[in-house]
Amino acid sequence: MNQYSAAIATFAVALAVPCAAEPVHVSARIEADRSKTLIHEAVVDGPIANVWLAISTPQGWMSWAVPVAWISPEDANVLETSYDKADRPGSPSTIQQQFIAKIPGRLLVFRTIKAPEAFPHWETYRGVTSIFELEAAGRQTRVRLTSLGYPDTDAGNALVEFFEKGNATTLENLQRRFQASHVDGNGS
Repeated sequence: MNQYSAAIATFAVALAVPCAAEPVHVSARIEADRSKTLIHEAVVDGPIANVWLAISTPQGWMSWAVPVAWISPEDANVLETSYDKADRPGSPSTIQQQFIAKIPGRLLVFRTIKAPEAFPHWETYRGVTSIFELEAAGRQTRVRLTSLGYPDTDAGNALVEFFEKGNATTLENLQRRFQASHVDGNGS
């Protein structure tokens, strides 16, 4: 293959591959009470209504975050999820998020009220509150995930280190979910 043909082939591949999403921006701040707040921001290539469904419903979570999710039969404000496809509600390795406040299409505030049995620093993490904020950005959605209340302790610092990376990966998965749907024409 000559240089011209190689350049054409490279250009054709570049057109076929979707553009990479903007990277997730991660920042942290120390509050007046010395607790830490983590902020993760990303732009998702999808309309705000679709991103809202992805973060606020079991079906949405299963499209990008976990293989199984459901609303608790005891409390419609509790989303239970698992990374294990074989899990059922109440299994030892499930995670439960309690929705504290919702403004549909804009804001979802939640706390983790159940973690897998072996989750480190659970007693510390149960005091952390997380907030998804959505903002329309043309045909895209700006997503901000703020997690606040990490105490200035060894356990709190270990959790900050874990979720600094973990929440970035989570938002990257959300970005990929919408890139894939955009490419295959699904758009939802």
